[in-house]
Amino acid sequence: MKHLLSIADLSADDIHRLLELTDHMVEISGRPIPKVPALRGKNVVSLFFEDSTRTRTSFDTAAKRLSADTMNFAVSSSSVSKGESLRDTIETIAAMGVDAFVVRHRSSGAPEMITRWTNASIINAGDGWHQHPTQALLDCYTIRTGLNRRDGFDGLRIAIVGDIRHSRVARSNVQAFAALGAHVTLVAPPTLLPPSLEGWPVEISHDLDALLPELDVIYLLRVQRERMEEALLPSLHEYSLLYGLTEARAARLAPHALVMHPGPMNRGVEMVADPGELPGSVILNQVTNGVAVRMAVLFWLLGSGADLSEAP
Repeated sequence: MKHLLSIADLSADDIHRLLELTDHMVEISGRPIPKVPALRGKNVVSLFFEDSTRTRTSFDTAAKRLSADTMNFAVSSSSVSKGESLRDTIETIAAMGVDAFVVRHRSSGAPEMITRWTNASIINAGDGWHQHPTQALLDCYTIRTGLNRRDGFDGLRIAIVGDIRHSRVARSNVQAFAALGAHVTLVAPPTLLPPSLEGWPVEISHDLDALLPELDVIYLLRVQRERMEEALLPSLHEYSLLYGLTEARAARLAPHALVMHPGPMNRGVEMVADPGELPGSVILNQVTNGVAVRMAVLFWLLGSGADLSEAP
C-alpha cells in the first residue's frame, strides 16, 4: 500500500495486521525514551484545512516517535488565504521533499485527488463526511484490547449513537467493525441518518433505551451543528433526553460494556454523565491508542510495510 484513504482500502487481514503492528508501537510508547529510528530521514507533512487537536497532535507525536522529520502546515497563514489552489500548495510543498502528507480537508475526496499531484504517500485524516480511517483503526484497537478480542469481533454488538448523517467517523467505523465481524446498529433520529443506507452492513434503531442491556460497546457521536444547513432537530435538549448517555442509561449497560467517543464531546448533550465516573469509559484510551495506531500506519506506508518481522 502507498496510501491510506479509506477503510475500504483495507481487507480484514490488513486490519488485523495493522492492529498487531500497533502492539509493537504500544510497547515502544511505554519505554522510558519512546523513540526509535524506524523512519529516520523521512519527512511527514501535516496539512490540515480544518481545525483539529487530537488527530493533528497524535500524528505529529507518532511521526516523531519514529524519528521522522515533521512539518505542520498552517493554512490560515499560508498562500491558501491569498487564493492559492490546493494543487499548487501540494506541488510547492512536495518540491521541498516530502514522503507523506497527512491531510484533513472539508471536501470529501480531497485526499484522493492529492494522490494525482505528488508521489508522496497520502494519509486521510478526515475528509468532509466521507472517511476517517485512522480513527476507525484506533477504535478497533481500543475494543480489541478493552474486550480482549484479538481474533476479531464476531458476536459483538456495537451501537453507534448520534449524528450519523454528518459523521465520517461513523462511515469508517461501520466498515471496520463489520469487517471484523461485529453486529452494528445505528441509533439516531431519522433526520440524523444519511439519505440512503444502501450497502451499509447495519441495522437501524430510534430507541436507544431498548438496546442498552445487550450492547458490548456504545459509541457516541456529537451533533455537528457546524455542518447542518437546515434545522434537523427541534432542540438539543430534546435530543439529549432521547439519545444522551445519562447516569441512569449508563447503569443499564452490561458490566463489561465499553463507552466510546471520538471527541470533541458536547457535555450535557450526547454525554450527560461524567465520562470519568463511568467504569466502562475508554475515551482516554482512544486518545492514547491513537498515537500507537498512527505510528503503525506511518511505519506500514513508509517503513517495512506489513512485514512485522522488520518492526522496530
